[in-house]
Parts: sequence; structure tokens; C-alpha cells
Amino acid sequence: MKNSTYSGFYKLSVEERLKEVAEFANLEDKHIKTIQNPEVLDIEKADNMIENVIGRFTLPLGVALNFMINGKDYIIPMVTEEASVVAAASNAAKLARDSGGFYTNNTGSIMIAQVQVTDILDVDYTRIVIYEHKDEILKICNEKDPVLVKYGGGAKDIDVRIINSKDEDFIVVHLKVNTLDAMGANAVNSMAEAVAPFIEKITGGKVYLRILSNLAVERLFRSRTKVKKEALGGEEVVDKIVSAYKFANADPFRATTHNKGIMNGISAVVLATGNDTRAIESGAHSYAAISGKYKSLTTWQKDKDGDLVGTIEIPLAVGLVGGATKIHPVAQAAIKILGVKTAGELGDIIASVGLAQNLAAIKALATEGIQRGHMSLHAKNIAVTAGAKGEELDRIVKKMIEDKNINLDYAKSLLNK
Repeated sequence: MKNSTYSGFYKLSVEERLKEVAEFANLEDKHIKTIQNPEVLDIEKADNMIENVIGRFTLPLGVALNFMINGKDYIIPMVTEEASVVAAASNAAKLARDSGGFYTNNTGSIMIAQVQVTDILDVDYTRIVIYEHKDEILKICNEKDPVLVKYGGGAKDIDVRIINSKDEDFIVVHLKVNTLDAMGANAVNSMAEAVAPFIEKITGGKVYLRILSNLAVERLFRSRTKVKKEALGGEEVVDKIVSAYKFANADPFRATTHNKGIMNGISAVVLATGNDTRAIESGAHSYAAISGKYKSLTTWQKDKDGDLVGTIEIPLAVGLVGGATKIHPVAQAAIKILGVKTAGELGDIIASVGLAQNLAAIKALATEGIQRGHMSLHAKNIAVTAGAKGEELDRIVKKMIEDKNINLDYAKSLLNK
């Protein structure tokens, strides 16, 4: 049975780490070569991904360890420029393992396309008229994507909302589309375009915007975990973590940084798998404010045994079909490392990483402070910039931290000595 826990993984060389991951994930030679080769995204392929291409930009690809999700072990690829993110997620996952790791559920893969209808005086009356034509609306939508329908997806339902703006009241029709293993933007946008003329016909209004919403409230992913108080250092630490959560949930200034920490982990996995980080981030922050006040995306509480229990609920419009996930070779290798077969499984993993990332950050804040871990990694970056390598790198990092003098000039002076 696969096990994602490793002792001293960070001490291995890059080649040795890749070998361990390759054995865990049964990577083929093509995946290994892809991960090793910084030029894997050839310039022609890059030129077809975006406009005005002049080159490529490389970021580190790391792996988070120790994750057990729904009884299954995962090694999780993460792409990020920020030090401590991967290590923090791995450490938090290790804390959660003794209680079974993370357990998840989700609401499925329904995406929402919005069709805005204006120039209507009797909005309440027209709203009901639109509902009466639901079957015709769904039929038009599904005729636009027969392949999606063939595999069990497609438009499933509608909602009709009245929006009271400052200048006028207008109607927004929500098309609810099961996009299966795709993120689904192209599918739902095409359906919204196709059905617009019919909606104008039955309402007598004018359709303007026709586009998906990244607030995917019907594509929610939930994860929960439990951490024994002994693993955290006692019930006092549990109380401090719960108090820190309450601060974040009550104050939007704190909640913003609290949720940014969650997104450190989530965005790193989203990026590694070739999914849309901006869509995920905007949806997450909108969901955090859906009550009318910006709050924490996680909850942390103490149970009857004095242990820490935490949850996350977050919209995640991620897919395995289409987009950069299928174009970028490293994204394909990342999917292979995860071993996921459905977009739902991918979302479950991403939500669990977000919860783990938050646990690591909030524990550090409640105990030693966030800077201790950050400064150690910052010192390493400074030493590398100074030119340190191998054993001298570790010695210089240790000396800078001991002397509380972490800057490039001091690192260079130590290196010269």
C-alpha cells in the first residue's frame, strides 16, 4: 500500500526526491524527463497559449508529503515562488494523520452561466414566464453540446433572479450546467450565447451579458480534519488556535491574510495542474463574503476531548479536460503524480491542502510566530544568492540566523571567510 510519509525527504538531492516520487506515482520516463527539463514548454507551444509571447517563465515545482485523504495517500505537486508553503502543508498533513487525515465531500460539478435581461418593466411577472419555458431553454442549451450530454452532463436546471440596481431592475437567468470533468467555461458560455435569442423572444427584453460566473456555489468542496491536542503541544495551543480563528472570522482585515494563507496552498496545486488560479481565487474570496461580510473560509473548534477540529468549504471550478491541463506537459505530469481520475477527486485534494495550509499558518501564529520558519527559508535564499552551495550553504544559513543578521552583504562576507 502506498504511503506518502517520508523522513528526511528535504535532505535528499533533487534527483533522489524525483526518484522517490516516481516510484510512488509509477511515473513513466516521459513524465520524469518532463519534470527535469525546464525547456519542456517549447516556444511554439507557448506562443499558442497566449498572445505576444517573448519567452517562458519558470517556477519551482515541489511536492507536499504526508497527505491522507479519504483513507488514500497522496503526494501533492505544488508550484509556488513562496518559501515555506510546501513544507508547511506537509507538516500540517503529518499532524492530521494520527486521526485519519482529511475527509471530504462535494456538491458535484455544476457551473453557472448568467444571461442578463434588461428593458423589462414587469420583472416579477417576466420571471415567472421564464420559468414556464425552462424545458425549451434547457433543450436549446443541450443541443449546443451533445458530447457533454452524451456523457451525462449538460444543462440541468435554471434559476431566475431579479437584480435591483441603482438605475433599473433587471433579470438574470442562471443556467446550471453539469460540466463533468471539465472546468466548463467554454461549454457554459456557448450555451448562454445560444439561448439568448430565445430568452429575448419570450421576455420582450434585451439580453446583454452572457457569461459564466466564477462564484461556483454549486461546485463546493468540503474537507474536515482532526488534530490531537498532544500533537499540537497541549490543550492550551488548541485554545490559542481557536481564538486566532475567531479573530479572523470576526475581522475582515485579519480574514484577508488568513484566507491568503489558505490560497497559498490551493493556488499552488491549481497552478501545478494547469487550472485557472484567478478563477479559483476570485470565487474563493467572493464566497468568503457571500454573507455580506468577509469571513474565514475555514472553521477551527475544540471538541469534547479537547482536540482541534477544522473544516473548509470552498468553490473550486477545476477540471482535468481542456485548457493548460492538457497542453502543458508538466501539468500532465502533476496529474499523473496525483493519480486522480475525476475533477471531483482533484477538488477534494485541493480543498484538503487549503485546510492543511491554514492549520500550519494558524498554529505558527498561535505559538512561535510566523517569522521563525519564514526567516530560516529567507536566510537560505539569501545564502544561495550570495553563491553558497552544499555544506557551506547550511553553515552560512545557521550563522546568519544565530547572529540575527540576514542580508546579502553579511552572507557574502561569511562565504569569503
